[in-house]
Amino acid sequence: MKSDKGENADMLKWMHPYLEDNVPDTFPAGDSTKPPAQTQGKPAPATPLNPHRRGIVIGASDGLGAELARKLAREGYSLALLARREDKLQALCNEINGHRGFARAYVHDIAEYNKAPELLRRIVADVGGLDLVVLVAGVNYPPGGMDKYNFENDRRMIEINLIGAMAWLHPIAEMFQSAKAGQIVGISSVAGDRGRVGNPGYNTSKAGLTTYLEALRNRLTRHGVNVLTVKPGFLKTEMLKAAQGATPFAIPPEKAAEDILKAIKKRRQTIYTAPIWHWIMLAIQHTPSFIFRRLSF
Repeated sequence: MKSDKGENADMLKWMHPYLEDNVPDTFPAGDSTKPPAQTQGKPAPATPLNPHRRGIVIGASDGLGAELARKLAREGYSLALLARREDKLQALCNEINGHRGFARAYVHDIAEYNKAPELLRRIVADVGGLDLVVLVAGVNYPPGGMDKYNFENDRRMIEINLIGAMAWLHPIAEMFQSAKAGQIVGISSVAGDRGRVGNPGYNTSKAGLTTYLEALRNRLTRHGVNVLTVKPGFLKTEMLKAAQGATPFAIPPEKAAEDILKAIKKRRQTIYTAPIWHWIMLAIQHTPSFIFRRLSF
């Protein structure tokens, strides 16, 4: 059995941007890790003169994740796309590959924590390295009213929005730290900036994710790795249906993806999208508690 040190060394070998000879060109017959036929093949090898970039989008089947995948593909990224919905995920890969991009589909439930390390290892081998990871996957299960409590919904949100994120970003952070390169993008929410009455479980899951991303940033910045925290307000996606009450300043996922791509290029640390939420949340964060606890949102 390999030691943890040996396994980490092997993983770093796979992710090195110029060690393309280490990546297998074929899979053994009957290997269950073989990707779907529509996305077989390998991206062009990276070289010092052609340093193409490789990325993972976790939660890519629709909404913001799908829009980010499209924009990253147009920027020249070779992509591994993860989500639970195989039909939507494969359709997105076919779309990207049909426009001379490179995307592979990996059906995965982020709550299956034990599968993350081996799947990460396989993805790094498949795409020939890793430069960027975007974690979009998340859920919102409202309790059904301000006087309602639903522990099972809250537990599921913590498992997916926070623990699932940590299960993936822990090994990725270790890889990037050792490589002294890379960028992590985590999609949190304005909901994590303060505890509000509407959905305590969701607020908690996103507050935890925001703090976790900040802690990773403080660890990794000194190693040349950037961590970007994205705090969307309301987005016109399926998740908007779970919102309780008014949904001001809602924007389409295409606009949010554009804001995020700009922040990736500038290696920003934190952004709000739409930008007006920066000022809204600044006011909310500075509202005294004796006033804030009387509010109903």
